[in-house]
Amino acid sequence: MSITDMLSADDIAAALQECQDPDTFEPQKFFQTSGLSKMSASQLKDVFRFIDNDQSGYLDGEELRYFLQRFQSDARELTESETKSLMEAADNDGDGKIGADEFQEMVHS
Repeated sequence: MSITDMLSADDIAAALQECQDPDTFEPQKFFQTSGLSKMSASQLKDVFRFIDNDQSGYLDGEELRYFLQRFQSDARELTESETKSLMEAADNDGDGKIGADEFQEMVHS
């Protein structure tokens, strides 16, 4: 399975274009442009499993740093501040990782 089985390649490209420069990644804008915010809870769980590179059931800081590259392999890495902001936006229980439910809440907030 590929991310383009779940999201439009054009929407992904547009979302990545909006944040191609360092420190320009805005999660809610990315979720909106890419089409993630329009997805159902079960669809977002599929996307989460795709982003969860090590299949641990959680996204940690390392996986978040490469978040954009899960959508397109040549996309840039998130900066340290972007990674930290993304973690803070979703890690509701403060355990230092993002579960599928936290991911869904963040996308739909």
